[in-house]
Amino acid sequence: MSLRKLDCIGSFWDFCNNYQRATIAGLMQIAAAAGMNRWSWGTTGNASKSDKSGPHRGRLMMLLWIILSSSVCLMVDGQMKLSPETVQQWAVSFGKEMAALSTRYSGAKLLQKKYKDVEGMVKIEEVDGEELVKKFAEEMEEMLGRKMKSVKRLAEAAEDADLYHEYNETLEFEYFNSLLINSVDEDGNSVSLGGEFPLEKNEHFDKLPVNTQLSNIQVPTNVYNRDPAILNGAYMSEALNDVFIDNFQKDPTLTWQYFGSATGFFRLYPGIQWIPDENGVVTFDCRNRNWYIQAATSPKDVVIVVDVSGSMKGLRLTIAKHTINTILDTLGENDFVNIIAYSDYVRYVEPCFKGTLVQADLDNREHFKLLIEELHVKGEGKVKKAMKESFKILNEASAQGQGSLCNQAIMLITDGAMEDFQDVFEEFNWPERRVRVFTYLIGREVTFAENVKWIACNNKGYYTHVSTLADVQENVMEYLHVLSRPMVINHDHDIIWTEAYMDTVLPSTAKLFNSQAQSLLLMTSVAMPVFSKKKETLSHGILLGVVGTDVALKELMRLVSRYKLGVHGYGYLLTNNGYILSHPDLRPLYKEGKKLKPKPNYNSVDLAEVEWEDTEEKLRTAMVKGETGTMSLDVRTSVDKGTRVMFLKNDYFYTVINETPFSLGIVLTRGYGQYIFSGNVSVEEGLHDLMAPDLTIANEWTYCETDIDPAHRKLSQLQAVVRYLTGKEPDLECDGKLLQQTLFDAVVTAPMEAYWTALMLNTSGMEEGVETAFLGTRSGLLRFQRYAGMEKRTAKSFLTSTDKENMFTLDHFPVWYRRASEYPAGQFLYYMPRQETRAGRIVIAATAVTVTVGKKTAIAGAIGVQMTLDVMESKFWAIAAQPNDTDCSDTDGVCPLRCDSFDIACYVIDNNGFVLISKQRSDAGRFFGEVDGSVMTTLIRMGMFKRVSLFDYQAMCKMNSHSVSSARPLLSPFYGLASALKWFLSNFLLFLLEFNICGFWHMEHFADASAHKKRGDILQPCDTEYPSFVYEPSVKETNSIIKCGRCQKMFVVQQIPESNLLMLVVQADCDCSRQYPPLTMQPKEVKYNASVKCDRMRSQKIRRRPESCHAYHPQENANDCGGASIISLSASLFLTCLSFLALVS
Repeated sequence: MSLRKLDCIGSFWDFCNNYQRATIAGLMQIAAAAGMNRWSWGTTGNASKSDKSGPHRGRLMMLLWIILSSSVCLMVDGQMKLSPETVQQWAVSFGKEMAALSTRYSGAKLLQKKYKDVEGMVKIEEVDGEELVKKFAEEMEEMLGRKMKSVKRLAEAAEDADLYHEYNETLEFEYFNSLLINSVDEDGNSVSLGGEFPLEKNEHFDKLPVNTQLSNIQVPTNVYNRDPAILNGAYMSEALNDVFIDNFQKDPTLTWQYFGSATGFFRLYPGIQWIPDENGVVTFDCRNRNWYIQAATSPKDVVIVVDVSGSMKGLRLTIAKHTINTILDTLGENDFVNIIAYSDYVRYVEPCFKGTLVQADLDNREHFKLLIEELHVKGEGKVKKAMKESFKILNEASAQGQGSLCNQAIMLITDGAMEDFQDVFEEFNWPERRVRVFTYLIGREVTFAENVKWIACNNKGYYTHVSTLADVQENVMEYLHVLSRPMVINHDHDIIWTEAYMDTVLPSTAKLFNSQAQSLLLMTSVAMPVFSKKKETLSHGILLGVVGTDVALKELMRLVSRYKLGVHGYGYLLTNNGYILSHPDLRPLYKEGKKLKPKPNYNSVDLAEVEWEDTEEKLRTAMVKGETGTMSLDVRTSVDKGTRVMFLKNDYFYTVINETPFSLGIVLTRGYGQYIFSGNVSVEEGLHDLMAPDLTIANEWTYCETDIDPAHRKLSQLQAVVRYLTGKEPDLECDGKLLQQTLFDAVVTAPMEAYWTALMLNTSGMEEGVETAFLGTRSGLLRFQRYAGMEKRTAKSFLTSTDKENMFTLDHFPVWYRRASEYPAGQFLYYMPRQETRAGRIVIAATAVTVTVGKKTAIAGAIGVQMTLDVMESKFWAIAAQPNDTDCSDTDGVCPLRCDSFDIACYVIDNNGFVLISKQRSDAGRFFGEVDGSVMTTLIRMGMFKRVSLFDYQAMCKMNSHSVSSARPLLSPFYGLASALKWFLSNFLLFLLEFNICGFWHMEHFADASAHKKRGDILQPCDTEYPSFVYEPSVKETNSIIKCGRCQKMFVVQQIPESNLLMLVVQADCDCSRQYPPLTMQPKEVKYNASVKCDRMRSQKIRRRPESCHAYHPQENANDCGGASIISLSASLFLTCLSFLALVS
């Protein structure tokens, strides 16, 4: 096709050349006839004007017409003709040189030969995914079972301790306060509740200084640490110390164990030094944590009803908003919620949620919080309509089998209720009183206190009076104790498991943000409620608190052996709600400036948003239902953060983890995950090669369990393996199959050390710029040789502990291993690492190594070499230039052709369209479509490259900025001044009436309410689509001409043999940027219209409800429904404020 096009263009050029020769001869004759001496030279050399005119002007016009008419051919003559044959010769030569260099310095042929030699000793087996997932699930069940037993022992010990403890109002007890330990006064004496508390760094607890012999107690700043309830609880719970230690001895893999008291203190084992925030305040309250709330109550449907009438202005509205946010914080993904605002009329805070309940996951809770900030007061408060609407929502949810199908509650937040609303309860709630109503009276005013309390007490709820911001936390918590009564009276000790969460309390977490894979920062907690067993308080259903322990998800995922899953395989965990608990593609953090922060919806990412090729959600549905099974999917996956796409056929295997709300899935990729090979060597032979200085193993994998015995915790995995194999630590629990394979790989790859060393010692033959040779095997074994010293190396971080992308981790195999496995063994793949992960201009070349037994082939590993880009560039520029004395007689096109010519642009790009070599050195690493949109667009049209759409459902986008102006023209300057003064003083009075000095503990809430970022600067979760490009290998070469207005651009593309590279030679003197804008790989937000967006938000996906529900008990004491606070106000202050108001009026 392209050669025929070139023949036609050549014929056209011949015609133009003949036409131009004729035109030039004609021009000379015309010029003579026209008397070109119209301007003649005088004898002195100066121009002098001739006096001739008339017909000469006409001849000159004809001359101009001929010049213009010939410009078409003159322009075409400017069209360059590039020789595809020359470019092909360059590509072949360059490919051979790079293959020779990569093969030599990596030693790929030698390694492939070594594995070929041992094929007779190798056994290749097909991986049984169904058997594997069941085995992993059983191991997880056993591990999580041990945690549950520990928690049960804590609950029993706490209840027994309370049973035999008599409350003492005057008790004096010195407990270890985690904020005050090891603190001394000016005289050097220990402060009260302080005392000497030894701390020692412990590997098991993220190297934090801890005390494994004692627990200690943390008390929030707004709770008095010597309150009698705190002292009695601290004294009673001392009995837990022995149980904490005993649990840790029985299960050394336990992490933090704790008791969260209903009175607010938090007993933590091992004891630590608690660090307050920058203001010296400890805001952590255990009663706000998901593990506490979920253990204390059964699932619930909640409708929050908030009064936004005119009387709620100022501080009252601020308190109301904070109350709503605090209630939202007590909800979890097993709960359902909606919010209604009322004044003269009823409106939904989110109109899209009209008439329904939505899951109270983190995403929806944060969405509600944003909407709450926009609430404004207006009109008269009519609560009757709002209550009717709330009952309708709850009744409809029950009737349709939606929501939690357990507890139902209405939370009424108001500063007063004047209507007669008894008929509403008679119609919707009495006599069963199935829906509890909790009321929150906002502000100092108590005129309507009896009405508001009557509502709660006659609907099995609880009444609280919230007069300041400081009151909010304690008062909101009261509803949890009411909802827990049926469970407490029944003594139903339900064990709960939380969704994934990130512990941002402990000081080690901030460091982990930057040092570990994001998905490994998460944890889950197992918790159980603790009840009072005293008979005299049975009907009150007193909740003493909650005990629990944390399970780091990375420890759970260690049980899923990476080597058994292969290069692209992985494991993942799912909750009963379909949310990701752990997945290698989960990205819970985002960058705001230079800081990494948790995303607002980090723990409510649905499986369908990660495994998005499961468009019919069959996989999700089966796993949520707790089924065991398998299915296959063709997937588009990516490496290098979406820049490079791969097409895989994945087999999914899944099963439920008994006694938990979780399901486990594993993925095996066809071709590479199907088979696993094993070889056998003696321990002596393997151990010798395993101790070579150039060898490491994957430290995040579990070859030997080092977390059981404290003496082993400081050992690296390699040290543990060596000590086990040498008999120094025979009690270590090790994975026999993995050790066997590692020893085999160590023996087979051992000759590489001598090969690489010999090359390095031959300094005269070393190519400058070749820096590191490396190899990796499926067993997680890694060998590498540094050809260049640290001071000379460009890639100083390559293959170091900080270089997670290129190392074996719990989440993935190295990038070079994964990419090489997609190409035939022996064919090198070349690429530049992403800008943010590379130090300098470097290139990585890697190829796969295989073993074959019969008709089965498995990947044994990958091998490669890392070099500077200069090495590749020097070879390319030397080849891509024909000498000036080149014989051009048989060449059809520009000859000699040279890439260093000003009018020629030459590039080497990889199979994903990224530039490796260009004259403009800054182009290296960029996507070629950004460099030359015209050529890339043409290559896509011609089918040489394919555009592939990928989706990111965990993206963060800037909010659309919008503002609503509520200003109106002022009638006069005086009126404006008087209005402003009146507004200020009236609100100042309200502030003084409602202010409480205790609120200073929560001054941050004032800041939160008033501090608003520009909306355009705020990042929020969104969905994005982004392109990736991939070369179609069946098209080896092509060339074409691009028409760009007044010029045309020719280019030739040639595949570089034995590689994933392409060579492009482009005519550089024709600018096509106007006609062909750059092609970028920037993600674009997927915009949904209002209807689709609403449908997505309202949609109720399939979920598995918790098995237990405690909504009612006949012995419950419903008369315990709260009381009013006593109010006192300075009379002089009150009269002063009234005088100011009268003056302004």
